Amino acid sequence: MNESKINNYQISTIRKRTTAYFLDDIIVSLLLFVIFYNQLVIIYQQIQNSMDFTPLIAYLQENTLVFILLRIVYQTFFVWQNGMTPGKMIMKIRIIEMDSGQIPSFSVAFLRASIRIVSESIFYIGYIMAFFNPMVQTLHDKLAKTVVVDV
Repeated sequence: MNESKINNYQISTIRKRTTAYFLDDIIVSLLLFVIFYNQLVIIYQQIQNSMDFTPLIAYLQENTLVFILLRIVYQTFFVWQNGMTPGKMIMKIRIIEMDSGQIPSFSVAFLRASIRIVSESIFYIGYIMAFFNPMVQTLHDKLAKTVVVDV
């Protein structure tokens, strides 16, 4: 897709993208809460009884990979299926591939989701790029060759 064709779409605003990000973060957090509910109840009871946060720290360390994988699966699945996560659906924005204008393929969605995790892990530097980019692209958008547009 060339630059003029992208102009047929309204590039999404940082505000809409940020709101969608937080909505998706809440959804993923709720999923994690449901998945790990029993463990969290036990940890809460241990902390309440002893005021020792060691079990919580151990839990976070043991499950970091699960948290990361769930976020990657969530982003990849929804972006691959219809170009929108639930947060993006609510905000009426969509991810498209710049070359085709279509929703991202599985490989593009997976690449974007994986780089997104790295962007978050390094002080959100990949997100800060959007403030200085005319197409409001983050690092994961740039590397995956995607752009977020209004539906």
